[in-house]
Amino acid sequence: MKIYKLNCDIDLQKAMLKLGVDKPGIEIMKKKKCEFIFYIKDISCGAANILKQDALSIGAELAVPIGVPNCKNKKFDALLLCNKKQLEILSKKELAQPFKLKELAKKLREFINLPKFEPKIMGVINANDDSFFEGSRFKGIDAVKKIEEMINDGADIIDIGGVSSRPGSEYVGREEELRRVKPIIDEIYKSRLYEKAVFSIDTFDEAVLEYALDRGFKIANDITGLERDEYAKVAAKYGASVVIMHKKGDPKTMQNNPFYENVILEIDEFFEKRIKKAKSFGVKNIILDVGIGFGKRLEDNIALIKHLEHFLHFGYELLIGASRKSMIDMIMQKENIKTTPSERLPGTLAIHLKAIKNGASIIRCHDVAEHFQAIKVFEAIREFDV
Repeated sequence: MKIYKLNCDIDLQKAMLKLGVDKPGIEIMKKKKCEFIFYIKDISCGAANILKQDALSIGAELAVPIGVPNCKNKKFDALLLCNKKQLEILSKKELAQPFKLKELAKKLREFINLPKFEPKIMGVINANDDSFFEGSRFKGIDAVKKIEEMINDGADIIDIGGVSSRPGSEYVGREEELRRVKPIIDEIYKSRLYEKAVFSIDTFDEAVLEYALDRGFKIANDITGLERDEYAKVAAKYGASVVIMHKKGDPKTMQNNPFYENVILEIDEFFEKRIKKAKSFGVKNIILDVGIGFGKRLEDNIALIKHLEHFLHFGYELLIGASRKSMIDMIMQKENIKTTPSERLPGTLAIHLKAIKNGASIIRCHDVAEHFQAIKVFEAIREFDV
């Protein structure tokens, strides 16, 4: 039995119809206001009957397929609808129940007080010639000028990368990667720019990571999600924050027909394992990135943005990076409009503002000034309480 949190903004009637809930029950439940919707996968008949009665006794609801009370099927999926108070009661009540409801209760408790973080902007600097967006490529003194501009425009973090991880790209090797980023890192260190912003190194190579961390960088942005033990050791040695990103496959092949039975649960399991690994090596500061566009279909990317808040149950900041990515073009092609990366800023802002609403707090982007303005306006509207 596994659970994940759904955005309350979903079409609840459609979700219950898909689940196989009887129509009279749907008409009753869809009218109820709820703060939390949990999708429970593979719940047993015994557990569902107990949970449904406990939920109803406190005013919550468990939507189940037709025939559940008679145990027509041994396992099935269900939707738990509740408010915060009901969630608190259920997460205690089910601790004393059989049929693995104790484990469910422990999971539910993780969602009672989800953390909130202030939004931060991470500006992108690519020290290479093959990143998918030409406007992010800078070298030498031009890179330093752009970094200073980004800081003045409102960037909290600057992410420096020496290799492209776009779909179809191949790794150029440690020596070449270091050759590309070394001059920029050296200039940042020499100019003490690390005192004006937090610097992140976008690399999965431990030698490149150590070179940057030894010169004032504070974040290790790892697209492999802490795959290499040596990388974890270096990050822990310097007390760096580590961005654990999910991807399926490697950049060269990751977009060749990726498939997920359930993208949220699969990434949740991945994060659970990699967080455990990070802690075992002494990494204390963790940031999670679902990896938009890294071995994902359009529907996977949209689902992750829509239900992003689910991943806050781990207790860490969520980074989102959809800046000018192809998912925007895929959406626009449905309107018979083809877009290049240079034309995708409006779509980028739409995705990133939605991500902030759904729990993201670190926005990795190419356009700092535009994001700074959009986020400030978004926050002003959200915080207006009259």
